[in-house]
Amino acid sequence: MPFKTLQSVIEDFEDRGRLIRIKEPLSPKLEMTEVTDRVVKKDGPALLFENPTGYEIPVLTNLYGSLDRIRSIFNIQELDDLGARFLRFLEMAPPKGWVEKLKLLPVLKEVAHVFPKTVKNAPCQEVVNADDPDLTRLPVLTSWPYDGGPFITLPLVITRHPKTGKRNMGMYRIQIYDSRTAGMHWHIHKDGAAQYREASPEVLFPVAVAIGPDPITTYCATAPLPGGIDELILSGFLRDKSVEMVKCITCDLEVPAESQFILEGYVQPGELKTEGPFGDHTGYYSPADSYPIFHLRAITHRKDPVYPATIVGYPPMEDQWLGKVTERLFLPLIKQQLPEIIDMNLPVEGCFHNLCFVSIDKRYPGHAHKVMQAIWGLGQMMFTKMIFVFDREVNVQDLSQVLFHLGGNVDPARDLVQVKGPVDALDHASSLPYLGTKMGLDCTAKWPSEGYERTWPDLIRMSPDVVTRIDGLWRRLGL
Repeated sequence: MPFKTLQSVIEDFEDRGRLIRIKEPLSPKLEMTEVTDRVVKKDGPALLFENPTGYEIPVLTNLYGSLDRIRSIFNIQELDDLGARFLRFLEMAPPKGWVEKLKLLPVLKEVAHVFPKTVKNAPCQEVVNADDPDLTRLPVLTSWPYDGGPFITLPLVITRHPKTGKRNMGMYRIQIYDSRTAGMHWHIHKDGAAQYREASPEVLFPVAVAIGPDPITTYCATAPLPGGIDELILSGFLRDKSVEMVKCITCDLEVPAESQFILEGYVQPGELKTEGPFGDHTGYYSPADSYPIFHLRAITHRKDPVYPATIVGYPPMEDQWLGKVTERLFLPLIKQQLPEIIDMNLPVEGCFHNLCFVSIDKRYPGHAHKVMQAIWGLGQMMFTKMIFVFDREVNVQDLSQVLFHLGGNVDPARDLVQVKGPVDALDHASSLPYLGTKMGLDCTAKWPSEGYERTWPDLIRMSPDVVTRIDGLWRRLGL
């Protein structure tokens, strides 16, 4: 069964030795980051800081920071199990006509329980403060020395398109300015920013921020879903249970009912303020820039809330596992569009958008180049800075194999492709903000039809019958 609340996760992980309570008073400014960073890099447990200096609310970090915890959260044995689930989820795509709807009725009946469900009473509204809400009462972490201030790092930012009414839930960091205002970090490429751009300058744009619902719903705010798919439906599907939603106190938005905190407010279209710098998942500080201002109207929360946070910075960090969840979850969707792909690895050292290792079933001359161009045309894969394409026999999850074949099979003048296009907003190396050069490298064995006139050498392999004989003798050799 999926975890319903953070409290149930904490209890379960503590019982299994996957969470440690830190009773020593530590400051949310830098100190908790230093402890968490050391623990993350040792593949250590989740941490519950019970006595944040100056605050009464405990802080939870490193919740997603190990494969064991990811397996428990998503109730899976292997990460690839997520991809199999997602293929089933995609079958729920809305039909176009009555005939299609009739065909889909059995499926919809089977999965009706995954759609969000509205409730009237919610734990996230056990305490309501609309008279004097104060962001500075939350133990928000300042992670790194040159950060522009404290940042909420696991916010689920919920908005509705001002014209279509379509809901969006995304994860965009929020910098606390003072008790009532904060910076809303909407990248130009994000759906939240797209909805904001459609808002009328004369009308306040409502925004609700949920902090700390169940851990799967939190993840789903980060998922790069195809357009038109509600992140909350994905959460319901992965949880095999509806996400319960409750209407906000001050605006016409719904939020996950089991959240720890809800921040209700608005942004004024056109009103901007400097946000940042911020020590980001790239391992570098992202520079200060102008972003919309979130104005707080109310804070609601559970009676005994926990404040969840994640630390991002020089990898590996906790987000390595969230990135791997996304990689394995969406690989079947990519394979549906590019069936020649065998496997894909977005290594944590490449911050998930700098490096892509992909193996393919090569079928014709130039096939590797076709795959590169296709990947750059797939949603947020457009941000991939460097793509390396290998033959199907190469295990792209094995860095040793990747480097061996990259070094042995590549002639840079022949195999290198450069294209110009959009890059991630956090890419500090690009020649222009949001626009730069991407690189593809064909690391496959070359064919005569690709201009390679010599005979491509065979890899050194032992004879299979000898391998079988030695396998049978191995224990007797005492090695």
